[in-house]
Amino acid sequence: MQVKIEPSWAKHLSGEFEQTYFNELTDFVKKEYQEGKVYPAPKNIFRAFNLCPFDKVKVVILGQDPYHGDGQANGLAFAVDEGTRVPPSLQNMFKEIDSDLACVSLTYTERSGDLSRWAKQGVLLLNATLTVRAHQAGSHQEKGWEQFTDAVIRALSLERAGLVFMLWGNYAKLKGAHVDRNKHLVLEAPHPSPFSAHSGFFGSKHFSKANEYLISHHATPIDWL
Repeated sequence: MQVKIEPSWAKHLSGEFEQTYFNELTDFVKKEYQEGKVYPAPKNIFRAFNLCPFDKVKVVILGQDPYHGDGQANGLAFAVDEGTRVPPSLQNMFKEIDSDLACVSLTYTERSGDLSRWAKQGVLLLNATLTVRAHQAGSHQEKGWEQFTDAVIRALSLERAGLVFMLWGNYAKLKGAHVDRNKHLVLEAPHPSPFSAHSGFFGSKHFSKANEYLISHHATPIDWL
């Protein structure tokens, strides 16, 4: 795995690339791609970073694993490529956006699952693990990715101010537990999965709250449509 990551991220994460765990992770991921089908495509492993430079981040949305089904994972948490069927959790995110922002021009079924439009505005769509073996959920957990993405969150928390962290579900809440809440807005809710969205994700109004916070900190709000 050759690390091709946007220069500002390379600067802030350079210490991670030199650590033993990252070398071991690199060897593991290389072998996985050589021996079987792994998602996303190698060129998209660091896509979330490449579309959203360190100094441009406004909002962080945390996921867990990339999608492990065929033709879904594209390097952005929760996202799929244009023309791909929108997965249930993302459908629920769109439903909440429509409700929260009182949108009537587009329904969630008409909206594209390609979230690069968010990433380019400053939304870091970060999975805790950046690769997964096809059809084997969690297969690349505890191999080093979590340590790397913890470093990402730590760098943003320490070196930036006025960010919004959206933590959905217990896993994301634990991963974001050390974000400095004196410097950033942390929004927590159940996961948008169909199994939990009705337990508090719907009605959380995280998207409008994020924009209100950004405006109050003299930042351009996100166009969530």
